[in-house]
Amino acid sequence: MSTPTAIDFWFDFSSPYAYIANEWIDALAARHGRPVRRHAILLGVTFQAAELKSPVSYPLKRDYAWRDFDRSARFAGVPFHRPEPFPLATHLAARVFWWLQDTHGEAAATAWTHTAFRAVFTRNVPINDPVALRQLVSEAGLDAAQAQAAWNDPLWKDRLRAENDAAIALGVFGAPFFRVDGEPFWGNDRQEQLARWLQTGGF
Repeated sequence: MSTPTAIDFWFDFSSPYAYIANEWIDALAARHGRPVRRHAILLGVTFQAAELKSPVSYPLKRDYAWRDFDRSARFAGVPFHRPEPFPLATHLAARVFWWLQDTHGEAAATAWTHTAFRAVFTRNVPINDPVALRQLVSEAGLDAAQAQAAWNDPLWKDRLRAENDAAIALGVFGAPFFRVDGEPFWGNDRQEQLARWLQTGGF
């Protein structure tokens, strides 16, 4: 019996929509017998490649974007608190993700994804600050010294850089971004389409 194809899920820890999607993607995948393969990336890198900016970078879009972040979280039943500052640098937390993924396994990396996202969007933890990030790592039951060594290690810097490059090569330009059986889906609002695709194999 063949192994079910994973749902690939690209995210940046500073994306409110990716935070919300991270709360529902596992349940959706489980209902259809699919694993989830997460990819931590940096949206700034993909935005640059796609000649885009964060929606809050545009004065005309900013108020609507914040309203929609909050509304989308309420609709999904997910707690949401506007972080300050926003957006924030997430490369350290992303390197921790890849360190965990490659050395501790997918379950540990997935748990870290939930920990970091919830810290940013429910408690306003500044994961761009090494001191705050060390504390968060410790709260998650991880070795803070090992995590800090990892996020400063060129090995994990290169790992994250390679994932950014691979994402761009696949056409990833935002977050959350999904690929199911080679089909790309962009956005938190694609949950119903993803469910239909998984159920029917296309439409």
